[in-house]
Amino acid sequence: MNATTHAENAAHDVASHLHPFTNLATHPQVGPLVITRGDGIFVEDDQGRRYLEAMSGLWCASLGFSNARLAKAGSDALHGLPYYHTFNGRSNPAAIALAEKLIALAPVPMSKVFFANSGSEANDSAVKLVWYYHNAIGKPAKKKIIARKNAYHGVTVVAASLSGLINNHRDFDLPIDRILHVDCPHHFRYAEPGETEEDFATRLADNLEKRILEEGPDTVGAFIAEPVMGAGGVLVPPATYFEKVQKVLAKYDVLLIADEVITGFGRTGRWFGLERYGVEPDIIQFAKGITSGYIPLGGIGVSDRVGEAINSVPPSRRWMHAFTYSGHPTCCAVALKNIEILEREGLIDRAAKSGARMLEELRTLESLDGVGNVRGLGMMAAVEVVADKATKQQFPAEIGMTQKLTDALLDRGLYTRVAMDCICVAPPLVTSDAQIDRIVGIIGETVSAVVSEAVSVKP
Repeated sequence: MNATTHAENAAHDVASHLHPFTNLATHPQVGPLVITRGDGIFVEDDQGRRYLEAMSGLWCASLGFSNARLAKAGSDALHGLPYYHTFNGRSNPAAIALAEKLIALAPVPMSKVFFANSGSEANDSAVKLVWYYHNAIGKPAKKKIIARKNAYHGVTVVAASLSGLINNHRDFDLPIDRILHVDCPHHFRYAEPGETEEDFATRLADNLEKRILEEGPDTVGAFIAEPVMGAGGVLVPPATYFEKVQKVLAKYDVLLIADEVITGFGRTGRWFGLERYGVEPDIIQFAKGITSGYIPLGGIGVSDRVGEAINSVPPSRRWMHAFTYSGHPTCCAVALKNIEILEREGLIDRAAKSGARMLEELRTLESLDGVGNVRGLGMMAAVEVVADKATKQQFPAEIGMTQKLTDALLDRGLYTRVAMDCICVAPPLVTSDAQIDRIVGIIGETVSAVVSEAVSVKP
């Protein structure tokens, strides 16, 4: 395809398309990067340029971008039962089979699965379920939800309120009432001098307990957490963190919501991220990797005690929450095939081994000027770029380091996500060792070039 085709695409896009997370003032000048096809772990734009896609789209394309078996599963479903709803006791074989499979895969006993269309909807559903649950058990004041600073839980009104990112709140009059935020578990950035991971975890758990006591335990209904914080910069929890947090929650009868939207289905080298920490969530959210992003699907799994509360209410107070596409047969069929492939090809174990190799190689970049911290778990990692390695000081905002890194990576044929000067990587689980080497090599080359240029022009 030629530049004229791209110009036409760009003009039509700028004229008609309201993009997510886009600066509308600069978009008409910059225009979109128009992706036209995918092949394995690569994508191609409308000018024929090919990029190694090291973010799996948005953390989700675990099987890459051209898996014929997933495409066939969707096609077969569309030619059978393309759509039906699950309201008022209706169902379909794919939704039934997928619910059973998810309960079997869950790291702790789960009684029911509710289907939504995305991670944001799953998180909204989880909050509504917390409120419903406490009404059902006669504790109507126990409704506050505690989330964490720098967390990301989606962008609907409730999900964006849960997210601890100020840019998601500003100009939208968020967060809503009854949503609170506590410390971010980022040891590199927020630990006190000399504070070990275990001591940092203790301080954060103590602060959580203080917040619950300040609010009143009878008013706090749940605590929500990603096992590894994704969009906040791939923040792996400090040692003993979740163990200590769960003890606090149990002490005050506060539900634990595990947001596994990014970390579920192998991303951390386990089926679910919280398996690594031995904690028992009451509600688990899922999306993204359940279909490898080929078709939208999300949802929640609920524990036995939550499920029993739902079943205990009289018919007049039944679970009045739903989406038109809950349990969509085509989406569920693709999810079932995706899970089958993950199992048959041993991709969860592969993610653990490949992820360990990727992290080991990325840590060789810590010797470079500008690399302050490298962290990760499974097939998700981050390289945090700083202006001063000793003080961990970031580059001034006016330098635009995040955009400079993004542009330089693209110029070298690597697409990934840079947030708050952290280069995040989450390549498909099928990424080869040679492709991991290429990712690491491009990141190292990019950081060296961009940091060197930024330092040379600093006043």
